[in-house]
Amino acid sequence: MELPLVHRLAADVLDEVERAVVGKRHELSLVLAGILAGGHVLLEDYPGLGKTLAARSLASALGLDFARAQFTPDLLPSDLTGSFIYDQRAGTFDFRRGPIFAGLLLADELNRTPPKTQSALLEAMQEHQVTVEGTTFALPRPFHVLATANPIEYEGTYPLPEAQLDRFLMRLAFGYPTPHEEWQVLTGRLGRRREEHDIRRITDADGVLGMQAAIETVTVEDSISQYCVNLATATRRHANVLVGASPRGSLALMVCSRSYAVLSGRDYVTPEDVKAVAHPVLDHRLTIRPELWATEVTTASVVDAVLGSVPAPSSGRTP
Repeated sequence: MELPLVHRLAADVLDEVERAVVGKRHELSLVLAGILAGGHVLLEDYPGLGKTLAARSLASALGLDFARAQFTPDLLPSDLTGSFIYDQRAGTFDFRRGPIFAGLLLADELNRTPPKTQSALLEAMQEHQVTVEGTTFALPRPFHVLATANPIEYEGTYPLPEAQLDRFLMRLAFGYPTPHEEWQVLTGRLGRRREEHDIRRITDADGVLGMQAAIETVTVEDSISQYCVNLATATRRHANVLVGASPRGSLALMVCSRSYAVLSGRDYVTPEDVKAVAHPVLDHRLTIRPELWATEVTTASVVDAVLGSVPAPSSGRTP
C-alpha cells in the first residue's frame, strides 16, 4: 500500500470516529498512530470522557472484530483467554475462545483486576499468543489492546507496576471537552434520537495490516533516530528521575513518530513528529524519585525539561 493512500485512509478513519468522539482529533490521531505502529495504548482518564466510545468507534471504522472485557477483582485469566470445555457427546475437550481473540480488545478498567489476570493480558500483548493447559493458540492479526484505567479511584485496585506499564506503546488522556464541544455532544444526541452512533467502516483487517506494512517504509534519517536515543538517555540522567526510559522507549519514539508523520501527510520523520509523540510514549516509562512524590515534579514535567534541553536536529527537508 502506498503512503498517500495510508494517509487518506487514516484521515477518513479519524473523520468517522470524530463524529462520535467530538473535539478529540489530536488524541484520536495519537491512538491511531499507536495502532498503525503495531502497539497497544493505555487510556488513563476520568470516567465518562469517551474512552469506551473511542475504542468501539475505532474498531468499527478500521473493520476489526471488537471485544470488551470488564476487568473486575474476580476476573480469572481463563475468563480472558478462554478454556477447555468437556463435550459429553463427543467425549472430548473443546477450546472455547475468550474475548482476547479479537482484532481490537477493550480492556476496561485494567487496574481493577489482580496481577495474575493483568499478567495474562500483558503476555498476550507481547507474544501475540495465549497458552492454555499446555496448548498454544495464536491471536488474530492484527491484534491490539486499548486499555482504560481510572486515575482517581485507588481502593480495591491493583495499579500496574512501572515494568508492566512499559509494555504499552503509549499512554494518554482525552481530557474534558470545551463547553462548545460538550454542547455538540448534547445536540448530536438529540439529533440522533438514540444513544448509538453509526460508524462507517473505512477499511478491514487486511487493510490495517497493509497500512502497518506501509509505515515501515517511512524514511527516518540517522539524525532523527539519534535524537530519539538522546531524549531517552536524557531521561535517565535527569536529577529528578529514579528510573528513566529504557531502549524500548527510544524505539517506541521512533516507530510512533513514523506513524504520526504519515498521519501528517509525509513520508519522512521530522523532529516535530518525535516531539508530538514524546509525552504519550515517555511519560509512563519514567519513575520519579520517591522523595519528590509530594512535590509538583511529574514525569510530564521531566519530559518537558528534556525536550527543552536536548537539541533537535535539522531533518534536512522542508515539511
